[in-house]
Amino acid sequence: MKRVLTFVLLIASAQLAEAQIAATITGTITDTTGAPIPQANVFIASSMAGTTTNNNGVYTLSGIPLGTLRLVVSSIGYESDHVDLFLREARTYTQDFQLRERIYELGEVTVSTNNRRWQRQLERFTTIFIGESPNAQETTIMNPEVLDFSGRGGEFRAQASEPLIIENKALGYKLTYFLNEFIAEPNSWRWDGEPLFEPLEPSSPEEAARWNAKRDSAFYGSFRHFLLSVINNQVDEQGFKIYSRPGSNQRALDLRGGVFGNRENRYPIKASDIIRAGQSDDERILDFEGYIDVVYTNELEDAAYLKLQRRAGRARYQTSTIRLDRGPTVVDLKGDPEDPYGVTFYGGYFAYERTGDELPKEYRPWIQGESF
Repeated sequence: MKRVLTFVLLIASAQLAEAQIAATITGTITDTTGAPIPQANVFIASSMAGTTTNNNGVYTLSGIPLGTLRLVVSSIGYESDHVDLFLREARTYTQDFQLRERIYELGEVTVSTNNRRWQRQLERFTTIFIGESPNAQETTIMNPEVLDFSGRGGEFRAQASEPLIIENKALGYKLTYFLNEFIAEPNSWRWDGEPLFEPLEPSSPEEAARWNAKRDSAFYGSFRHFLLSVINNQVDEQGFKIYSRPGSNQRALDLRGGVFGNRENRYPIKASDIIRAGQSDDERILDFEGYIDVVYTNELEDAAYLKLQRRAGRARYQTSTIRLDRGPTVVDLKGDPEDPYGVTFYGGYFAYERTGDELPKEYRPWIQGESF
């Protein structure tokens, strides 16, 4: 508890400053003819901050913490759009969008949910997209009829004619998920989309307490928790260990003098080996070569994970493998990468925990009545 509380107090002061120094984003959403689009959805991706445009196509988002974000715009009948921003000053930013009319492909709008093949495809999509963790088992796509599936040669694709409405009864959130692309192949999968979170109303104080406990559990050991620990140089205090894969990171090999760190032939490295100062005080650069393993020693693998891995015996510490496929990635002090897809998960717990375990980007655990 002492180690966690140290991290809590450190981040709490930063968040207090963010609450006092926030930005506003405003703009107009139009179509390609210049006509305003009313009731268009405008939101910060993976957050609870969102709004809609008025009859003149104008929107305003206030109280936005400084740092990186993805601003997303979506409206039924139009192609969604987004822009990645790094807000460095507490001022009003203007961001206009012009949306193109969406051309629906054959089979995209009308779906026969009674079709057995479609039902099997839905099950496959749900397993991959929502996940197979205990939290995922309590997560439901409420409008699956908007989904259409296709694929050939081992490739499996999904598209949605409207935003997916997802209820997570484990963590207590409703997600409006704007899915742009979903592609699954035999040994890998990827999707492009942005969720907007809305807290569900608990039916009782007991359910509220259950949700809070599960949210805290979902945060600890997550990629965001890891990244915040790296940024604040509290990797060991927070229970993380970092290792470079042999042969995948020559720089780490040089740093450690070529001495193997343990019996698994991984090289132990420090937070300072994978992150460096950015161009300003409010950013850092995540920078490493090859693959690294992230081990979270405060939690063991759960039974569902072991079953998926088809591994019998004692559970191990939660381990994930990550890589920077696009090169060095800029991150802000809140643990948000400037490029949301700059870090790729190559198996392990970060890849195992998917949409069913996702939290709003602004979520922080509560410890002794103090949030951070």
